[in-house]
Amino acid sequence: MSAELAFHPPVVHDPQGRPLDVIELRGLTVDCIVGIYNRERVQAQPLRLDVALFLDTRNAATGGRLAHTVNYGRLAGELRFLLEACRFELLESAVEAVSRYLLAPPTSDVPRAQVTAATVRVIKPLALHGLAVPSLQVHRTADEMHYASEERSFGRLDVIHEGAGYGVYRLRVKPGGRVPASANPAMEESELMLGTGLRAQGQPVERGLAFHWPRGFPRSYENPTEQEQTVLSVYRPRFLEAEGASASAEGLPLITGTSYYPHDEPAAPGLSADKQP
Repeated sequence: MSAELAFHPPVVHDPQGRPLDVIELRGLTVDCIVGIYNRERVQAQPLRLDVALFLDTRNAATGGRLAHTVNYGRLAGELRFLLEACRFELLESAVEAVSRYLLAPPTSDVPRAQVTAATVRVIKPLALHGLAVPSLQVHRTADEMHYASEERSFGRLDVIHEGAGYGVYRLRVKPGGRVPASANPAMEESELMLGTGLRAQGQPVERGLAFHWPRGFPRSYENPTEQEQTVLSVYRPRFLEAEGASASAEGLPLITGTSYYPHDEPAAPGLSADKQP
């Protein structure tokens, strides 16, 4: 890699002055919609992502538990999902959405260490046809982030980020809760299962499976477990209330999901998936 493309996150200290540990993901390249010109709105192009996560990994080192650190395999899939689903107009929007997602507080069904700060860089390698390589790097802290959270009949709706033409949310389905079957003709929905134990369209779904629901396609989720289950959702445009809801998920049509988690994830029964590298 050339020197001008080297990734140089800053040094971040904890309140006692100790440098925080850093987990990095470099070179995650995703073909996605990013740009403001007509050709960029219809044709995907590569976007390269580098992230640095600042946190304290000492508990993970002594306890040997992923819940005390960050599962970088799953995180790579979640970031790939966000980049593909949001369809950004600007690099500024991409880095802000990714930063806010990285710094959001963890949920009980997906335990991990809280990330204190994050450095995020995106590179658009083909934008200038080889003349130059544009990139944008930002640094954000958890202390400066504020997330709205709304009570819903199914549990809670966390607002992670809302941008031009899209919104990123977490549906937190409480034990025994149900997101009622609904169809919104004005909104496309892409949703990634973060927890394990949810049912979609009345069928069990595995962790890491994503569904891309077209406009007007009815979908429903149920949580038959005793623990909250989380869905990472991208809506285009940002969240709009559904026009109607049915009482049951029985008979709802299924679509094939796509797995965004590594192939060595523990096997679990559920809907079929198109496995992706």
